[in-house]
Amino acid sequence: MTPGALRLRMLIAAVGVALLSWCIYGTFFTVDVTQYALVMRFGRIVSVVSEPGVHIKAPMDEVLRLDRRITFSRPAPAEYLSVDKHNIVLESLATWRIADPARFLATLESRANADVRLADVMLGEIGSVLGTYPAATLVAPDGNPERFRSVVSTIRNGVAAFARSAYGIEVVDIQLLHITLPDQNRDHVFERMKAERGKMAKELRTAGEYKAKKIIAEADHERTRIDAEAYAETQRLRAEGEAQATRIYAAAYGRNPGFYKFLRTLQAYEKLLDENTTVFLPADSEVMRVLRPQPSTGAIAPPVTAKGRATEPSPALSLAPRGKQSAGSAPAGTATGTRAEER
Repeated sequence: MTPGALRLRMLIAAVGVALLSWCIYGTFFTVDVTQYALVMRFGRIVSVVSEPGVHIKAPMDEVLRLDRRITFSRPAPAEYLSVDKHNIVLESLATWRIADPARFLATLESRANADVRLADVMLGEIGSVLGTYPAATLVAPDGNPERFRSVVSTIRNGVAAFARSAYGIEVVDIQLLHITLPDQNRDHVFERMKAERGKMAKELRTAGEYKAKKIIAEADHERTRIDAEAYAETQRLRAEGEAQATRIYAAAYGRNPGFYKFLRTLQAYEKLLDENTTVFLPADSEVMRVLRPQPSTGAIAPPVTAKGRATEPSPALSLAPRGKQSAGSAPAGTATGTRAEER
């Protein structure tokens, strides 16, 4: 074999090996779990591979990979008009993923185009939904968030249905992040909200005062009833006590009238006589009976003063306390209109 033929054969073998290597390399491709693989042949989609692993294709085919993970789009804040003619500025957020890779590639081609188209769909759907609801639906001053959730659910369903059919996008969720008012309307709306809240506060305060007065009136009525019942019970117990005391006094008097009379006389002295009182009574008064000298062996002893001098009997008797002397040490009697000789 000539050297020229040998070189030609070696060149042909090298080209064959290179062609075989290219065919082997171009036949196999891998797909990650986070990707869709679109097998393209001359610009046309041959197959869509969603299963991760190693796959086979024709050597002349190309593989285009799309991210299948959940991503998000955040359109710029936009101003909307509610059904009650209130301007509202909303900032929204959409989370989505590719559900139909072929349609997504045919209509959008890239993530940047998807963000733009999806933002247009969201803004249009939000505007159409808010145009049928009042502005108060977006807030829950009464603690009822179901109205706001209903609005968001309506927006989500509308955007999801259109995005799936038109762009092959599955909308996972849509949220209204920030709700505010235009700068030129904010002060006016705040003043009106303050006025409405002030009216509500006044109504609640009036209702509270009415309820408080009602409770106080019921309490006063109950107190009056309790006082009346207590007074009636007190009077009954007092009457029973007085009746019992009367029975006791009557029984004591019946057992020893003389001692009872003597005891009552001493009690009268205790009430009548003190350090600052002078009492003038007739000498034959029943009260002074125990102070009159008692007759001894048929002779009547003349009354004696506190100093031991005898005095003439007088028709009247003056009682005056002498320092800290007891009632039993008072003088037997003095002339009418005079005081005791010594204090």
